[in-house]
Amino acid sequence: MMTHDSASQSHPQLPQRDYYEALYRAALTISSSLELDQVLQSVVTSITEAMQVKGCLLRLLDADSGQLRLSAVYGLSPAYLAKGPVNVGTSPIDNEALAGSPVFIDDVRSDPRFQYKEAARQEGLVSVLCIPLEVHGNAIGVMRVYTKELTHFTDDDIHFLSVLASLAGLAIENARLFESIRNSYDGVMSAFWGEPGFSIIP
Repeated sequence: MMTHDSASQSHPQLPQRDYYEALYRAALTISSSLELDQVLQSVVTSITEAMQVKGCLLRLLDADSGQLRLSAVYGLSPAYLAKGPVNVGTSPIDNEALAGSPVFIDDVRSDPRFQYKEAARQEGLVSVLCIPLEVHGNAIGVMRVYTKELTHFTDDDIHFLSVLASLAGLAIENARLFESIRNSYDGVMSAFWGEPGFSIIP
């Protein structure tokens, strides 16, 4: 699990948590609901609690504007979320993640790759891990976790967040497929009842 990064040994390792339990809860929610907002909110909440981080958020890419739009968040203040838009072109961390690689920043308050350093300082954010959100190999957004102190993310942490990102991607794909099917059904029924001779009015 995650450990605090320090030159000394004064910072203990974070308490062990059962990632399998969080994965089970997220998978159960995804399999039992087509309400995308509810599913994604459950995912970011499970991640925050399981990893014992300050917060987690999920942003989806708007291909037309190049912005990453907030879809679900847990643990971060409204003031921080209102800091400004997140553009792929001006956010190296997200640009790198969308290319398919997990990105770790040791201290967002000073790293030039982080876009809103002063806002992060005011929010009390220090370390961040950013994971690409993919569907069929195509990046559709990013998922981030933030800590309140210098933190070292292990391979287990990266793997856990990557699996949850995959589950979130599956939920998004299922919701889009459901919406497409529903729209097709509505279109067929509208065309059917709109045909002469099929009026339900006596």
